[in-house]
Amino acid sequence: MRREDGRPGPEDDVEAVLDELYALPPSEFVARREEHAARARTRRRAQDARRIHAARRPTLAGWAANLLRRSRPEEAERFLELGRALREAYATLDPSGLKELSAQRRRIVSEMSRQAAALAREAGHPLSDAVQRDVETTLRAVLADPEAAAVWEAGRVEGVLTPPSEFGGDAVAAAPSRRDPARARKPRTDTTPARKKKDEEAERRRAEREERAARAREEARAARARLRERRTAREESAAALERAEELEREAGERVAALEEQLTRARTEQERADAELAEARERDRAAAEELKGAEREADAAARRAERAERDGV
Repeated sequence: MRREDGRPGPEDDVEAVLDELYALPPSEFVARREEHAARARTRRRAQDARRIHAARRPTLAGWAANLLRRSRPEEAERFLELGRALREAYATLDPSGLKELSAQRRRIVSEMSRQAAALAREAGHPLSDAVQRDVETTLRAVLADPEAAAVWEAGRVEGVLTPPSEFGGDAVAAAPSRRDPARARKPRTDTTPARKKKDEEAERRRAEREERAARAREEARAARARLRERRTAREESAAALERAEELEREAGERVAALEEQLTRARTEQERADAELAEARERDRAAAEELKGAEREADAAARRAERAERDGV
């Protein structure tokens, strides 16, 4: 719908539509998404329709994380700032900073997940222990991964966001100890061919390990992406099934109501048929009685005429 001044209204703003969708409980997401997509297609905005239709229904954990972001904006900003500081400390390998920030991380993630559970409960969608753990995993990912942080900051989390494995369960434990760079770069004094060959072999194995680790991380990332897609597809199919079952139930109720009305109408028709037959029988009998009375009246009139003639 457009405003009177001709400018696009809120329903023509795809970003506003997506914000609205991801603020909805998962059970309402698909139906509302299809309404917006159909409206965009009707208005010949095919690209907007495709983008809206591509929006994935969030899991309950994703919705709770989005609800937390929208309902607690100030706490969310502080949480995002903590994530930036933690990632910076990890990148610079500052053990003292990591230790302090990691303690904050554990405490704040726990508190934020409890807030998300309380908000979801108030909204009528309480979280199970497993779903709340998924919320905690997502919040840890927000602290560790700038891409996850951006998704959560936008309030459009679809499923469980997973922290990168290289960030580690505890940043302090994952950080290597700092060493003197000069010592680290100091060349070896043993330059014999055997030592050189041994070093080359060690370097080759190290490169192979790093390559395998990189492939494993990429495969894990792809597997997580596929898992999110499968979960989203399963949730969408479950939502479609739920809607179809609801439609079937409503149709069944309408059929039952119509059958009841038909039964009552048939009963009334049978009663009306019986009353009609009875009325017809009474009418026939009355017509016979009328004819008999007419014959008697005619006979009496003739007798009266004869009597008058005979008297004359």
